[in-house]
Amino acid sequence: MAVEVGFYGLMVLLLLLALRVPVALALMAVSLGGMTYMLDWSIAFSMLASTPYEFVAKWTLSAVPMFLLMGFVSFHTGLTAGLFNAAKVVFRWLPGGLAISSIFASSGFAAVSGSSVACAAAMGRIAIPEMVRSGYKPSFACGTIAAGGTIGALIPPSILMIVYGVFAQVSITQVFLGGISIGLLTAVSYAVIILLMSWFRPDIVPRHSAHDDGYTARQAIVEIWPILVLGVLVFGGMFSGFFTATEAGAVGAAGAVVISLLTGRLNWTIMKTSLLETLATTSGLLIIGVGASMFTVFLSLSGMAGFISQAVSGWDPSYLQLMLVVVLIYLFLGLFMEPFGAMLVTLPIFLPVFEVYDVSLIWFGVLLVKLLEIGMITPPVGMNIFVIRGVASQYASLVDIFKGVAIFLVADLLVVALVIFYPDIVMVFTGG
Repeated sequence: MAVEVGFYGLMVLLLLLALRVPVALALMAVSLGGMTYMLDWSIAFSMLASTPYEFVAKWTLSAVPMFLLMGFVSFHTGLTAGLFNAAKVVFRWLPGGLAISSIFASSGFAAVSGSSVACAAAMGRIAIPEMVRSGYKPSFACGTIAAGGTIGALIPPSILMIVYGVFAQVSITQVFLGGISIGLLTAVSYAVIILLMSWFRPDIVPRHSAHDDGYTARQAIVEIWPILVLGVLVFGGMFSGFFTATEAGAVGAAGAVVISLLTGRLNWTIMKTSLLETLATTSGLLIIGVGASMFTVFLSLSGMAGFISQAVSGWDPSYLQLMLVVVLIYLFLGLFMEPFGAMLVTLPIFLPVFEVYDVSLIWFGVLLVKLLEIGMITPPVGMNIFVIRGVASQYASLVDIFKGVAIFLVADLLVVALVIFYPDIVMVFTGG
């Protein structure tokens, strides 16, 4: 009977999400309703009273607002503004050099933001106008930046990876290390797509290299040295074991503030804006996490998670069959759910299954983030597409941007296939 309640709860949850009820409210409502039905309303409401504290009080989660603050301060003070120019110095000699520069500049921006949306918005304002002036088809220019923005959640520090590490109870530093390889692989795959487009469709991507505007490597280093210092400080200390991923967030936030002060770019208005944006974003993430924690308890008490694990074991799918189901589910969820919601709704169901199959949860965390980021550029709710539409509405319509990003989805699916068939791609930096 309890298992049936779990299934009914899951069906109600999917219905509420389809009706566009906020993810956090849907998770809490289903959990409270299911607990009340199975046990008693007093027990259900005692869970509501205790779960928020139990979830938010996790020390590891303190890295979320710290890394967010580092990103917002770096963005608003202009520490990241020179990344595109610096990337052009390296890649402008290539066909499609401007587009390739925007992809690798997005990778650099990802190292201080951890957010796909922020990455797409920042690079879109800088790179799209220049690409259009250089003869790129506007829809492709917009699609390039939308796709490049997805690297923001793959290259550490990734907020998605931090939250995943908390729920899966795995080392966040290890997940970060796994994200480096797949983030770089994604950037390279996008660059290959751009090169092929410049060869076969010069009407879309100019075959000539980017115009030499006289910007030198020396100027690039002068402009981006604050970001280089910040990156070495945070990632050098974290990956060398000098401090943990959680402590790295505090070091990064403090470093961004100090560097911005030393360069004369930080004032009270920028600091206030960065703090308010950090608080708003963190609050939104944590309330979804509280709902997901309650949903996990509900599924455990109903026995549904164990039932699904036993059912999968009884079905005995092969590794590839299991991965195909997982990929299809997340690609489907990405069509209408934002990444945090899709991740936290499904983890209580999938984690027990992967433990039965002895799948590395570090490897799965990296694959999961990649799958969730594909949803950021797929219709009808691809958030990066809407962000690009907002910053470049004069260049392309929403439909045109979706068309422009379609070719990059081919590269994404190829990367997913490589990660599934060759798991060592993810584990190369983790030592696993």
